Amino acid sequence: SCIIETNETINKTGELTANETWTANNIYVLDGRVVVADGVTLTIEPGTIIKGAEGQETEASALIVARGGKLMAEGTAAAPIIFTTVLDGIVQGEVESKLSRIENGKWGGIALLGNAPISAENGDDEANLEGIPAEAGYGVYGGADASDNSGSLKYVSIRHGGISIGEGNELNGLTLGGVGSGTTIDNIEIYATVDDGIEFFGGTLNASNLLIYYQGDDGLDVDQNYAGTISDFAVIHGDGIGTDEGLEIDGPEGSASEGLFTIENGICMSEGLTDGSAGDFKSKAQGTVRNVTFDYSSVGNKPVKFRASYNADCTNKADALSYLIAGPARLTFDNCSMSSISVYENNDPSACGSQNDANQTLAEGAVTLNGSGATIDVATLFSWTNAAAKSQL
Repeated sequence: SCIIETNETINKTGELTANETWTANNIYVLDGRVVVADGVTLTIEPGTIIKGAEGQETEASALIVARGGKLMAEGTAAAPIIFTTVLDGIVQGEVESKLSRIENGKWGGIALLGNAPISAENGDDEANLEGIPAEAGYGVYGGADASDNSGSLKYVSIRHGGISIGEGNELNGLTLGGVGSGTTIDNIEIYATVDDGIEFFGGTLNASNLLIYYQGDDGLDVDQNYAGTISDFAVIHGDGIGTDEGLEIDGPEGSASEGLFTIENGICMSEGLTDGSAGDFKSKAQGTVRNVTFDYSSVGNKPVKFRASYNADCTNKADALSYLIAGPARLTFDNCSMSSISVYENNDPSACGSQNDANQTLAEGAVTLNGSGATIDVATLFSWTNAAAKSQL
């Protein structure tokens, strides 16, 4: 008969070159970068706990799914898949982390890289993930396959990460680079991370039921002409970790490829007294924001911001503001709730002040502040999460 060993701690490091299944009876430790190679599928069972080892810069732990690889991590509400740090004493069968919401930067995070379209610097349709040397080969993302499939993540909680994986390059909780619409991203929690909660570098996937709780930088970050839909989400943050924005939204870095983003039915809010702003729309941001509530009453009703860029004669250049006030608009807000908006200059703040004032008036005419906003019940939707287990929702 075959004896199956259980309840082991299994170290993983380097490249996975054959299909693997990680099972809930073991705890897996990411020792440095673990890379799911092109053509390889990593399957993770519901209830599995994965912990990132300590390490800085090139020694930092992270799970990277290379272009052509797949991650099948489908947990359940009763048995979520948990990524955390070796410093977290959580064991099988538990959901609640032993660390607090301001303890972050203890490991890296997860990156999925795919073959879907992006618009990177100079209009490039491929790019290399920040912090990974180009010569490594597995950091490349982007391509021409809008329906590309990098796998499925459901009921996955990613906690206490965001350590730098290269000089000045902290890894997001979840990085999605050129990920296609064949990929499933649904019911994800990012808890206590240094950098962004989730960043979308281009791609066409749809993502839903996302909780970003106490991120250090931005909650949801959209860049390089992401052209999918983000729906049913909450970004909740407070003081103590230097939070930047609820939403940071950029457009194509070159000319726009086909498709615009949609962000709908979500809440961005600060629970603190000083940290965090509602949103920053900049760098050719183009898309639709619908049924979103921005609640920043605790931090002085901070505004949703729009960047304006100007030519030497103070006429408008292409930027988020110009797409907001264009006819027809390519950046639109529908039934959103917010306290105020603010147009700011990308140039010297004193260079085009009168034009910026005029643009402020135009922007106020283009955005309705007192729409109904989101309809989600955060406590119910995210009852399976670490934040819920800690009674923080």
